Amino acid sequence: MTAKTDSRTAIVTGAGTGIGKSVATALLGAGWNTVFCGRRKKVLDEAIAEAGPTQAKALAVACDISKADQVDDLFETVAEAFGRVDLLFNNAGMSYKATPIDEIPVDVWNDIVGVNLTGSFLCARAAFGAMRKQQPMGGRIINNGSVSAYAPRPGSVPYTATKHAITGLTKTLALDGRPYDIACGQIDIGNALTDMAQAMTVGVPQANGSIAAEAVMDVQHVADAVVHMASLPLDANVLFMTVMATKMPFVGRG
Repeated sequence: MTAKTDSRTAIVTGAGTGIGKSVATALLGAGWNTVFCGRRKKVLDEAIAEAGPTQAKALAVACDISKADQVDDLFETVAEAFGRVDLLFNNAGMSYKATPIDEIPVDVWNDIVGVNLTGSFLCARAAFGAMRKQQPMGGRIINNGSVSAYAPRPGSVPYTATKHAITGLTKTLALDGRPYDIACGQIDIGNALTDMAQAMTVGVPQANGSIAAEAVMDVQHVADAVVHMASLPLDANVLFMTVMATKMPFVGRG
């Protein structure tokens, strides 16, 4: 891969809505050529339109990240459009309603593992390969871990298992990327207010069996944190960062 532009290029998965949309929009505003990646092209185009005019370029690419051939096509498209990959924000993910493990369909487990873990692996694999080969060499991968990478919610076996696994992916990439100037870090997010998190403001299951509303925070704080992590030189890295609503039940006993 040879650079066609002096600008940095970022890929954000799950960029059509929620955290991904906020982060992709913030990167675009910060001067990154930004690839909005997701399953629905129309939603991606709408997210780019909402971002408004910027000096940096935006590109919408439809991709199911659980499919290896589609991920390969994504990175080929980015190489053709921008010449290099400087940042991957591995954000796309899915969850399931609170359910005891013996009532979770195997297909649901496979779908969540396919997106949250296999999809993150496939995108990281493609990004790592591109970053090793491009000149100048190097880049950064940021994984979306979630507070569930540390502490589960009740009835969340598939989601929590994949997010714990993302931590292992982050640590290994941070180690394996050293010879190639590839930095890898993880942002663990707690209760950012998106459409998917609206239920938290009404009431969600707690560890003691009760249902309670939880504190939330503006998703823009997450976007700002990712832009900060991305802006560091490659000889510095935020390995793990937790950005959470201050009063959410996580620290201590609740």
